[in-house]
Amino acid sequence: MTEHDDHHPDDVQQHLREVQELLARQKVVEELVHRQDMPRHELVENLVHKQHEVGLRAKLDALHPADIAYILEALPLDERLYVWELVKAERDGEILLEVSDAVRESLIETMAPEELKAAAETLDADELADLAPDLPPEVIQDVFQSLDSEGREQLRAAMSYPEDSVGALMDFDMVTVREDVSLEVVLRYLRLFDDLPDHTDKLFVIDRDEHLKGILTLESLLITDPETSVADVMRREPVISFTPEDDAGEAAQAFERYDLVSAPVIDKDKRLIGRLTVADVVDYIREESEAEILSHAGLREEEDIFASVWDSVKNRWAWLAVNLVTAFVASRVIGMFEGSIEKLVALAALMPIVAGIGGNSGNQTITMIVRAIAMGQVEPSAMQRLLKKELSVALVNGLIWGGMLGIIAWSLYGSGSLGLVMTAAMTLNLLLAASAGVLIPMLRQRLGADPAIGGSVMITALTDSGGFFIFLGLATLFLL
Repeated sequence: MTEHDDHHPDDVQQHLREVQELLARQKVVEELVHRQDMPRHELVENLVHKQHEVGLRAKLDALHPADIAYILEALPLDERLYVWELVKAERDGEILLEVSDAVRESLIETMAPEELKAAAETLDADELADLAPDLPPEVIQDVFQSLDSEGREQLRAAMSYPEDSVGALMDFDMVTVREDVSLEVVLRYLRLFDDLPDHTDKLFVIDRDEHLKGILTLESLLITDPETSVADVMRREPVISFTPEDDAGEAAQAFERYDLVSAPVIDKDKRLIGRLTVADVVDYIREESEAEILSHAGLREEEDIFASVWDSVKNRWAWLAVNLVTAFVASRVIGMFEGSIEKLVALAALMPIVAGIGGNSGNQTITMIVRAIAMGQVEPSAMQRLLKKELSVALVNGLIWGGMLGIIAWSLYGSGSLGLVMTAAMTLNLLLAASAGVLIPMLRQRLGADPAIGGSVMITALTDSGGFFIFLGLATLFLL
């Protein structure tokens, strides 16, 4: 949080309510003034408008960029753009980095090329690389030309790495020292900085060719005799480090496993080229988690909650179309057994239970498998072992819960045979759900596709159609 913001980070909801109240009050007062018949009516209206603007601008100036981003995401489009106009221009770049991709698009559309260029020029190379895909090419070209040679090289490097790699997350703002100097020299050097880079818990020790030799923790720097040389207290190999090509997900797991705050990023010749911080990793994990949640629901991308109807339709239609097809298939399965349902009405009341329990069980399985894949705990070769385990779990659950439902069906309808069919159908559908829960994500992984996308949609389709077919088929064979 900024120094002038004395609110706790948890008060972001309070900030949002205050901004919404200011906007509502402004609207009410300006409408009242507009209806009044008075001398110099236009002048009074302008003064009232300016007065409210000053209050709202003062509120926004006191907020952290992340809080402003949250507020912008929570406001309808017209109010969002009005608030965006009141934000100080020098903070535009920071806020654009914080907002979601969908909301960022709506803000950038309203900005002139000169405004976008000014906002981009306030960012570091690694931050600019994050924003670059959403900026017009001519703006990126102008910003690129305005950078010095080091900045251009850093931007070119940051933009060259795949989205899910360490290179796409690393930043270039770090402190390096030589091993042949004393700690006193290092301390004097640090005092020259106005601010240390965020999340600086260690200094990187390099030689004249920028090869990484080790790390010097701030703890060692502060508690060791200043006359001691860096070489005597620095931590040498093995140092936990990454290369730009490393997978970002694996790096995130390493940060969690080893409680890292920052780590060096080196090239194949062990030259230090950047660092990865816990802030970068947390952002990556949050974005991946959000993407996974959306993928499970069959959404193609993050959606602005106040987006136009047409934009929302485009984002959602693909898997709704798949759902329509699967629902039609399920209806045709039921249609195949219309005669059986007419003879034994109890089937109509019981069959949704079989399908519903199967869908829930399948979603539990697929969630566990997708999480394990994301954590790097499951290789494709483990498919057979996992399938065997999940089928065993499904069999036990099917016999226990299916048996319980069979007893209930028997007591309700006075038919032991119906109870047995219910138990068998429940068990078979849970086995189907377990098989699908393992095979769908693991086959998608093997084919190079995202194992999370549309998983719950496919599971629901299979357990609905399969559950109806199994239950009604068994009932037709053994009860009629």
